[in-house]
Amino acid sequence: MSEAPMSEAPVPLAPAQGVSRATFNLLPVYIGAFCVLWSFAFVAGKVGVMDCPPLLLLSGRFLAAGLLILGFTALLREAWSLSWREIGVFAILGVANNALYLGFAYVGLQSISAGLGGLIVSANPVFTALLAAIFLGEALTWRKLAGLFLGVIGVAFIVAHRLSAGTDSLHGILFTLVSLASIVAGTILFKLFAPKGNLWIGNGIQNLSGGLLLAPVALSVSSLGDIVPSARLIGAFAFLVLCGSILAFLLWFHLLTVCGATAASSFHFLMPPLAMLFAWLVLGEHIVAQDLLGILPVVLGIYLVTRPCGKTRPVANRG
Repeated sequence: MSEAPMSEAPVPLAPAQGVSRATFNLLPVYIGAFCVLWSFAFVAGKVGVMDCPPLLLLSGRFLAAGLLILGFTALLREAWSLSWREIGVFAILGVANNALYLGFAYVGLQSISAGLGGLIVSANPVFTALLAAIFLGEALTWRKLAGLFLGVIGVAFIVAHRLSAGTDSLHGILFTLVSLASIVAGTILFKLFAPKGNLWIGNGIQNLSGGLLLAPVALSVSSLGDIVPSARLIGAFAFLVLCGSILAFLLWFHLLTVCGATAASSFHFLMPPLAMLFAWLVLGEHIVAQDLLGILPVVLGIYLVTRPCGKTRPVANRG
């Protein structure tokens, strides 16, 4: 459900229709966990591609996550609650959210820093908000537009500085921009088609479809002999499967359902500082003053986009 403002008088934010008060009160926990897992995944991905070709790493990650989810579901004898339409929707989402988004992102990570990769993808809210207004009927107030503009300014400032300093390649940035377009498309498709079935099973289908699509492509451009077994590769792979493909995506779809596409996507603006912090702690990537200055408008943009606008009235329910 999306809402349009009636006045500018601030009122407490309320749960969306069909969302329990207990679930709504836990939103800060869900948001925090999602942001930490999603931003650290860029660091884990950067570690993984050091010892494994990116598409092989991803196809193995998706296949492992899909088989774990669906296998665990079968072990618990849970009912298969998805229609053929919903299975098809989740398979399409797996192509956009998994194969294309992370496929292009991981290829880009070979020639750009993990911090910059997370920064570019954090532009997700800008394009999502614009498309959500067109296709989903989500309101775009002046405050949201101002916040989204500030977010773009902050991201663009850091990208321009990185390019001028020669620390990251244009080739890698272009691949990451295509990955950004894929996650935006996946976000809009999820809200547009609004699959009603079990998100746990749906996430398994997404991972499996993404892995099946990527596996032949990965094997055509690289070989299993290119993998260098190491403890860091095993650790990165385990994190990416369990915390990235399984837990983070479940949190993401939950936030999409509870918050709406624009508000949920705005949390990606938290990724730049977190991704840069984790990249500095784990990989020793350099952080300069210009990077920190670019984060300031990003933080302000998050506040403006997610701040309650006032009394609201519901419009068309889009799931």
